[in-house]
This record gives sequence, C-alpha cells and structure tokens, in this order.
Amino acid sequence: MKIAIVGCGALGSYYGSLLCRAGHETHFLLRSDYETVRRDGVTILSGDGDFNVHPHCARRPEEIGPADLVIIGLKTTANATLPQILPALIGPKTLVLTLQNGLGNESFIAGIVGGERTLGGLCFVCLNRIAPGKIHHIAHGVVILGEYGRPAEDRTRMIAQAIADTGIRCHATDNIEQAHWEKLVWNIPFNGLGVAGAAGYEAVVSGHLAPSQPVGPCLTTDILLGEVRWAQLVRELMLETIHAANALGYPIPESAADHQITRTRTMGAYKASTLIDFERRQPLELESLFLEPWRQAQKAGIPCPRLAALCSLLQQLAP
Repeated sequence: MKIAIVGCGALGSYYGSLLCRAGHETHFLLRSDYETVRRDGVTILSGDGDFNVHPHCARRPEEIGPADLVIIGLKTTANATLPQILPALIGPKTLVLTLQNGLGNESFIAGIVGGERTLGGLCFVCLNRIAPGKIHHIAHGVVILGEYGRPAEDRTRMIAQAIADTGIRCHATDNIEQAHWEKLVWNIPFNGLGVAGAAGYEAVVSGHLAPSQPVGPCLTTDILLGEVRWAQLVRELMLETIHAANALGYPIPESAADHQITRTRTMGAYKASTLIDFERRQPLELESLFLEPWRQAQKAGIPCPRLAALCSLLQQLAP
C-alpha cells in the first residue's frame, strides 16, 4: 500500500516505521523533524529489537498526493488542521484511519472525507518520542480497528492483517465505539490523575485549584498505583467509566479495572501522553479524553463525581 502518516510524533512514527519496514510505500508528513528524518531516518528503540527506517519525507500533503491509506496520529488538539491536510491525500479508494485518543474523532474526520472512508483505531502501547526521529517503545503495541458507524468490512480486516504482518497484534472489531470506552477505562485515570495529581490529592478530590496553590511534578503510573489513596482514585475513576459505558450500551465488566491495573504495573514509571503535553506546556486533549466522556455519562444519567471533579481541575490546570 501507499500509506501517508499524518502526525509523526511517537505514535505515528512507531506504527509508520513498522509499516515502512514491512515494505509498504510509507510517506511521513513532517514539520520540525523533517530535516532529521530526511537525513537519518526514524530510529525505534525497543525491547523487541531496535531498527531504523527511511520513509519518504514531505512537508506538504501535496508532495505525497493520494494514498491508499492515511493514518492519523495527530493529537486531537490539532484536529482543526485536518480540513487543510486531508483533501490532497484523498483519491477514489483512499481510506482514512484515525489512531487518536478518546471520543468523537471518527465523526469529525467523516465530516471531512465522508463516513464511507473513515476507520477508527485504538493503540494499547507505551511510547515516548525522546528526540527528533527517535522513538522509545517501552511496552505493548496491540491495535484494534473498526469502521465508523458500521461493522468491520473486508477492507478493515485486510488493513488489520497488514499491521499484524509487521509483528504487532492487530484485529478488527465490529464495534469501535465499545473499544473506545474500553480504552478510556485506562486513559481517564492515568492521563487525568497523572496531570491533576500535580496539584495535590485534596485538589483532585474537590476539583478546585486554590489561588496561588503550588503545582508539583506530574504523577507517573508507578506512583498512582504505589500509594493507597491514589490507587483508590484510579479504581474509582475506572469504575465510573465502566458504569457509564454500560449505561450507554457498551458492556464492560468491572473486572476490566483489575485487568488494566495489573497490566499497568508492568510499565514501571510510565508517563502517559497527557503528562508530557502538560510538562511541555502544550494543549491538553481535554475534549476527547475527559469532557466528552463526562457529557455522555451525564446524558446516560450516571453520576460520575470523581470524573466531574477531574474535568474541573484539568480545565483549571490546562495551559
């Protein structure tokens, strides 16, 4: 396939590099990393084996032209740029796959390219971009793909197989929205508390940032699970998310919380993506990761006091 990667941070660079190594004609749409990647390629540092690839590099989508598959790895805070980027990449049979976090991304992209072209995906992976063109793969990597608003078709299963052929476990689902809620069970507590915890436990519980209150360092996953009161908040947020999902028709067992906590303990002192954005004073993905799930829970009549307090505090802390 001819594949265009839009959003070449940790996520886009990692999966794009795997597809490039597997022999696909892979084009990276780059900004600040353009010169480095054009000269040195992309280096993946991983316990599964380090490697380096040299994808095609472009500064403008017109340099790439229509692709078979467009993979979006942008932060959702940059979605406003997509109406200017995507048209030049679209041909008669192009599919657009978003690997972005949270809710609402498929519907936004469908509004640009049409629902019939739109696929959604979720990545269960620990990654950090440690330098231009250099990605550290820490753990995991599973990808789940689905169609926007309909069961998976053969084309989705073919793309899932192409990703699986790179060595990453990947499968198609008939209900991508359900999969989004399953991932939110992890994302909401570890991305949210990791940032909000910088204001202290009392601020997280109350949802209120006092005037002149000091803001300390973010909380990595090992701290959130290693201290009893933080671990309890993690579990409470997970259960609120599960109850909201169930009320909306996406059945997730409460045991999913234990599963997510157990797998997170293997990550060590991991910084979720929102923590890195906060430390760099970059916009936070509040809308898709926290506010939209909270609104949907409210519409379903599910009280989520921990999530409500978390949303309030994150809005106060956001750059």
